[in-house]
Amino acid sequence: MISIKEITKQTGITVRTMRYYDQINLLSPADKTEGGHRLYGEKELIKLQEIQFLKTLGFSLQAIKDMLENENHDWFSGLQNQLNYILKEKEKLGEMESILRGLLHEMVLEEQIDLLQLQKLIQIYQKDFHKREAYLKQMFDQEERKLLDMLPNINHGDPDTMEWIALMAQLKQHMLKGVSAPEVQRIIRRMDEKTVEVYGDCPEFIDKLWEIRKSPEKSQEAGFYPVDQELLEFVEKAFVIFQNNRKEA
Repeated sequence: MISIKEITKQTGITVRTMRYYDQINLLSPADKTEGGHRLYGEKELIKLQEIQFLKTLGFSLQAIKDMLENENHDWFSGLQNQLNYILKEKEKLGEMESILRGLLHEMVLEEQIDLLQLQKLIQIYQKDFHKREAYLKQMFDQEERKLLDMLPNINHGDPDTMEWIALMAQLKQHMLKGVSAPEVQRIIRRMDEKTVEVYGDCPEFIDKLWEIRKSPEKSQEAGFYPVDQELLEFVEKAFVIFQNNRKEA
C-alpha cells in the first residue's frame, strides 16, 4: 500500500485530484490509516492509469466512470463515438485556424480588422458554397478550374498566399507615389513573374480571372476575398505602364 502523497510523487497527479476521484466514486482508496489518510494498492494504481489514459483520449470523468464500472461496456462503440467527436472538434479547430489567419492577413492588407465584415464574409462563404461552385464551373473550363485551386486564400498560410498579401500591402503603401513610381513598378514586375510561376502561360485564364476580380458582384459570386476597388484600379493602371515599358525595352 502507498499513500496519496506517494502517488503524487510518482505520477504528478495532485492530492486534490485524487480526493476528487474518491469524492465522485471514480477511484476510492483500498484502505485508510488510523489517522484517516488514504492508501492505494496495485489494483487502484492500475485503475488510475486507465483513468488517465482515457482522459488523454478526451473522455469525460463521468464517461470514464461508466466505462470502467460496466463489465459489459461496448468499448468499440465507445471508442468509435469518441473518434467521431474528436474529428468534429478537429474540423472546428481547422475553421478557427482559418478565421484567425484571415484576421491576421486582413490586418496586413487593411491595417485594421472589421470583425462584423469578416463574420458576414464567413457566413456568405459557408452558406453559398454550392452556388459559388456552380458559378465557377460556368465561368471556367475543367483545366482552368484546376488553376483556381492555386489561387491565394487569405485564410491560408502557404508561402504563395503570404507573398501575394505582402505584395498587395506594399502596393497600398506606395499608391500616393503614382503608378509609374519605381517602387510600384518593381512590385508589379514581381506580381507578373509570380503569375507566370504559378499559372504558367495562360493569358485567357488570367484575363477572365481579372475581369471577375474587378467586379465586386462577380467576386462575391466567385467567393473571392473583397479587395478595395481603388487598389484594384491602381494595380490595373500600373500593369498597363509595366507592359508598355516591357514592349519598349
